[in-house]
Amino acid sequence: MTDAAWTSGYLRHLTVERGLSRNTVTSYRRDLGLYADWLASRGLDGPAAVREQDLADFVRHLGTDRRPPLATSSIARVLSSVRGLHRFLAEEGVIEADVSRELRPPKLPMRLPKAIPVEDVVALIDAAGGEELHELRDAALLELLYATGARVSEAVSLNVDDLVDEDVVRLFGKGGKQRVVPLGSYARRAVDAYLVRARPTLSARGPSTPALFLGLRGRRMSRQAAWDVIHRAAERAGLGASVSPHTLRHSFATHLLEGGADVRVVQELLGHSSVATTQIYTLVTADTLREMYTAAHPRAR
Repeated sequence: MTDAAWTSGYLRHLTVERGLSRNTVTSYRRDLGLYADWLASRGLDGPAAVREQDLADFVRHLGTDRRPPLATSSIARVLSSVRGLHRFLAEEGVIEADVSRELRPPKLPMRLPKAIPVEDVVALIDAAGGEELHELRDAALLELLYATGARVSEAVSLNVDDLVDEDVVRLFGKGGKQRVVPLGSYARRAVDAYLVRARPTLSARGPSTPALFLGLRGRRMSRQAAWDVIHRAAERAGLGASVSPHTLRHSFATHLLEGGADVRVVQELLGHSSVATTQIYTLVTADTLREMYTAAHPRAR
């Protein structure tokens, strides 16, 4: 079995049998490319020739020898891909044993999601708005991202028909998992303005498409284009280059919890499969409360 064969077989399994998204499979392909290149550099003829010590050497290579070395989070992601590959090949009988079974990824430091204050969200959206076609679209996009906590990939994948009624939008998350999320009044007004005053003109410039958000040539807006919208708005609002589409998702969750929303409700709105993922946001709000308490209580310090 050649390197290309064992890689493509596993990627086909991820696509067809596990139903992973194209973006996720692309990440696996990139990670396994690193692994295949390293095996070739060591003269190892595919995973069948790999032993536990080889995997330990691979981890060291990623974090120390490689230039530039990978961050701990990136190493953990690559090792997850490699472990999945070895497990698959062992189950398929391509290799005799899964030598990656005892491989443990490096421990990741806990990183709290970065949220921005409500006033910064407002400044960001205001900086994107205007009366031009792209400005109407950009304001609608940012309002929707903040109102729903959607991932940027979910937002640009929306079709017009996914606006279920006046105040509900249907989102399709990882693995095609569907969820219905309320659309607040600010977002609804911005989306309505875009649909009435901008989208028809944009749509006439390109092929007929059901996509909600369109580029200036009338085609579905790309993820990169959405990123560019946010970066430009952040610069105009003076918020710096660290603001991203995920910043709005983090802010959505954090502001809901600060407002008293139940963590289980926020879990559903975000489309998290585990409440443990959502509970990370409670640490953010706990930090805020602790700072306020320390500053305000006469006997806190």
